[in-house]
Amino acid sequence: MRRTRVLTAVLALAAGLLAGTPPALAAAGTAGTTLAADTYTWKNARIDGGGFVPGIVFNRTEKNLAYARTDIGGAYRWQESTKTWTPLLDSVGWADWGHTGVVSLASDSVDPNKVYAAVGTYTNSWDPTNGAVLRSADRGASWQKTDLPFKLGGNMPGRGMGERLAIDPNKDSVLYLGAPSGKGLWRSTDSGVTWSQVANFPDVGNYVQDPTDTSGYASDNQGIVWVTFDEAGGTSGGATKTIYVGVADKDNAVYRSTDAGATWTRLAGQPTGYLAHKGVLDAKNGYLYLAYSDKGGPYDGGKGQLWRYATATGTWTNISPVAEADTYYGFSGLTVDRQHPGTVMATAYSSWWPDTQIFRSTDSGGTWTKAWDYTSYPNRSNRYTIDVSATPWLTFGANPSPPEQTPKLGWMTESLEIDPFNSDRMMYGTGATLYGTEDLTKWDSGGQFTVKPMVQGLEETAVNDLASPPSGAPLLSALGDIGGFRHTDLTKVPSMLFTSPTFTTTTSLDFAESNPNTVVRVGDLDSGPHIAFSTDNGANWFAGTDPSGVSGGGTVAAASDGSRFVWSPAGTGVQYATGFGSSWSASSGIPSGAIVESDRVDPKTFYGFKSGKFYVSSDGGATFAASSATGLPSGDSVRFKALPGTKGDVWLAGGATDGAYGLWHSTDSGSTFTKLSNVEQADTIGFGKAATGASYQTLYTSAKIGGVRGIFRSTDKGATWTRVNDDAHQWGWTGAAITGDPRVYGRVYVSTNGRGVIYGDTSDTSGGGDGGGGGTDPTPTGACTVTYKITNQWSGGFQADVQLSNTGSTAWNGWSLGWSFADGQKITQLWNADYTQSGTAVTAKNVTWNATVAAGSSVGFGFTGSWSGANTKPTAFKLGDQSCTTA
Repeated sequence: MRRTRVLTAVLALAAGLLAGTPPALAAAGTAGTTLAADTYTWKNARIDGGGFVPGIVFNRTEKNLAYARTDIGGAYRWQESTKTWTPLLDSVGWADWGHTGVVSLASDSVDPNKVYAAVGTYTNSWDPTNGAVLRSADRGASWQKTDLPFKLGGNMPGRGMGERLAIDPNKDSVLYLGAPSGKGLWRSTDSGVTWSQVANFPDVGNYVQDPTDTSGYASDNQGIVWVTFDEAGGTSGGATKTIYVGVADKDNAVYRSTDAGATWTRLAGQPTGYLAHKGVLDAKNGYLYLAYSDKGGPYDGGKGQLWRYATATGTWTNISPVAEADTYYGFSGLTVDRQHPGTVMATAYSSWWPDTQIFRSTDSGGTWTKAWDYTSYPNRSNRYTIDVSATPWLTFGANPSPPEQTPKLGWMTESLEIDPFNSDRMMYGTGATLYGTEDLTKWDSGGQFTVKPMVQGLEETAVNDLASPPSGAPLLSALGDIGGFRHTDLTKVPSMLFTSPTFTTTTSLDFAESNPNTVVRVGDLDSGPHIAFSTDNGANWFAGTDPSGVSGGGTVAAASDGSRFVWSPAGTGVQYATGFGSSWSASSGIPSGAIVESDRVDPKTFYGFKSGKFYVSSDGGATFAASSATGLPSGDSVRFKALPGTKGDVWLAGGATDGAYGLWHSTDSGSTFTKLSNVEQADTIGFGKAATGASYQTLYTSAKIGGVRGIFRSTDKGATWTRVNDDAHQWGWTGAAITGDPRVYGRVYVSTNGRGVIYGDTSDTSGGGDGGGGGTDPTPTGACTVTYKITNQWSGGFQADVQLSNTGSTAWNGWSLGWSFADGQKITQLWNADYTQSGTAVTAKNVTWNATVAAGSSVGFGFTGSWSGANTKPTAFKLGDQSCTTA
């Protein structure tokens, strides 16, 4: 799926630092600002997948240790016990949002606890920060970072080639990184801490997708695209002598060093006219396999070949499974069965129609079989069955004619890996999910192997809009690439995405406040209508009619009673209609491209915003008048909403660092706005159920308040704010949309640009109580309960979460929790608390922002630690001198 959305709201942000570990939240504040915090539990509204998975990496020395990288949604680690993926880069913050794009990933075969990620989303101006190499000694539970003097492109053309980052299998302090943009080949000799360019590497690449692209996106040199070590060419502890490097240069695609990188030569006799997407080495048989395409991918590619290079003799052999003349695709996915190295597999990554193709050879490429063949056209015979019952929307609601089938094997299939310890397990990435099989060798015995999504926990959608109606489904989402979903249960994958019509991207949606069964959505579609309506809360849809000139979805608003709609599409001016959009009329008094919203009480009142001006219509969208309000953001990076239940109550968030930026409130339908002095920056605004005893609905925003960037909640109309996320849960850019849940106090739905829909639930069971805390005295009294949970464990290391609950009748104003480890475990890093450890005894104390714990509420913190022999959970905890119950 295409992932080229530009985050205009953050281009002006200065570069920041990614926390090396999830640290305690800084207790920062500005004069007159009280900043409290709450302990939240964060989860994804399950979609399972939804985006491109360009890389899968198995560790070569430890079973069941695997990683996946995504183009905009971070990296993940496989959890064998649950067959799920764990996100590893949720700590990437707002200023470093580009570091959620992962261009390459490497797992250390010498020390499997170590993993590295090369991060950065765009090499052009869209990403304000340079790339970086992240390094972890605990399998991605925490990270340290080295900034690079150039950008990396996890979402750039050519991102499916690789891996560009590689660890020397004999001397793991040595790493190589292939750079784009003519920056060459880079090397680290101190385990990724420092990097320097390999000055004598002879070729920086020259291939660009489209030299005429003035944005710099398609016109960037794709550079050095993979590094492969020949592990046979070295001894343990010494640098590997033989290294192969792939370059985006059709005439000089492969180079080799035989002296550990001291000198490099172009491989003689190599094919020309193609780009080598992958170079995979079978060291046992002495073969380097190469997958070639005429384009860089992941979307394009019309011709391709597969080649085998004999490392001992220098002989090149064309092992293409089909004649070049019969290809309409390039090759990219490439893997060797490490248990049976003569078994090789490859993908036709750019075969979009009728399906991708997967090829398999058991004789080192001498002969091949296909995942599917034609019998008599258009009929197909498949060597596989495909079961998407766990992710049923992967059929896309399609009913294609042969030879196309649904669900498809995939498209953009640039990653393909056989488990090095299990010949029956293979995983491959597509543009929409990650598929796998655990009975692959049935391919060779004449049976059918089973393909299933192996993607649970890997959430990779870009979120454009969110709605939580007061009745019906708790969540409706507008997503990039796969349209959107109606979630009736946040813990389950919906049965289908929005269809009839199926937008490639939904840009905006709304429901009628007093009639939530009426829902409207707008979006992008290559051919067909750009607007759809539902009369059953989004369960079923029918298409509306476009006015002339519409080229994209834009924004849309439903009247509070569902009687009419105002639409601001791309390609033409603002329109209004009564009924379900069978006939549209142009609105007057409001410019094209304005953002539109509706009053949530008065069905005739609609609002708009464009270039610093707020617009109001009182006649159902027929005419708008510019408000006299001044001081609003001058640009269009603005989101605003009207409060349910109160006419004319409008909140507006947005701006940029070079002008007005913050949160504004109007109680007179936008005639005047008051800027909140305690909010420095704000990008979204949403409403949720009011706290117990509160007279005003709860506000939620993605903002900078008290000097801290985060997700915030207010139960007192913005007078005070509580940060509800922490530094371990930031998700990069969260500026597209936010909403509370009108039925569940404290629940908030957060948009991300590549990590799907995140929702959080508060541990504050009292239903409110924002405000500042502080101090560590007096010593808390009353009953307490502790839950200690090991959330992840690996050889020599582990991660744990601790929740401390105040089960007494009075609030704590400061707390100190002590325990002892039975097996000598040592804490290495701890967040959301201060701690000391002496021998086996540990004391964790509050930080300023989580000192106050109301009766019936909880506070939580987490840590990583080391262990050997055993990792027994502590059984006794003391709050000061008082023993706590364990849960």
